[in-house]
Amino acid sequence: MDPELSAWKDNLRGKGVLPEGMKAAMLAGSSARGWHDARSDFDVYLVTDRPWSSEGTRSFTVPLEPSTVGTESFYVGSRRWEISYWLDTQVGQLIEKVSWEAFRSDLMAGDALTAREETFLSRLSSAVALEGEDWIRQRKAELHDSAFRSFLVARSLGFADGCVEDALGQLESGSAEGATLAARQAFHHAIDALLEAKGEYGSAVQKWLPYRVRAAQPLHISFAEYWAVETMQTYDPADPARWINEVLTLCQDISMKIEV
Repeated sequence: MDPELSAWKDNLRGKGVLPEGMKAAMLAGSSARGWHDARSDFDVYLVTDRPWSSEGTRSFTVPLEPSTVGTESFYVGSRRWEISYWLDTQVGQLIEKVSWEAFRSDLMAGDALTAREETFLSRLSSAVALEGEDWIRQRKAELHDSAFRSFLVARSLGFADGCVEDALGQLESGSAEGATLAARQAFHHAIDALLEAKGEYGSAVQKWLPYRVRAAQPLHISFAEYWAVETMQTYDPADPARWINEVLTLCQDISMKIEV
């Protein structure tokens, strides 16, 4: 094992939070991507066959069987570590929720998955193995072959279309401020769809959007072009309609080039 990854596991072992007979242990979120900063939490997912419980265990509910996921948190120096204990059977249920059969039933991503469930699957795709490489590889392959990508792309495209209509309506009614905000939202959703189509997930946390654009390197927009719109570099308060219409046209162009 890489010495740095071994040190991660040693920290977990030292805190007594590693169950016997784990299926897998993985770094998740920004730490797995190398995006974390000095104030970022470290997120670790542990996959087991049996629920974990200790004096420090808390839990959150999920619409799965069983319906709870245990969590532990602790500090190493000034860094907070957040540990989540998912059961292997729960992960299987999550992947089943985003099957192609479910997608063809016209479920939206928000109806198929809760925010916590979507976050787990999004992070699974980029997780770094501490233990259980074979299990992680297999689950990543199952996720790749599922309709998860299509669920998210369809949702983001739908949101983008709705925001485009909102922006046009606001512009027609004379509200440049409302149209500007709606155009920004439309752009973010269109970019999310573009990134999700390339398997770059994580739209819930906007601060990582520039990182995701750099990681995906989408063909339909360069990072410089993305950043110019993101920072509204050509926005003229004296003529907001020009910028708004340019952004809406860009959103529609991007949307037309994405396959669900």
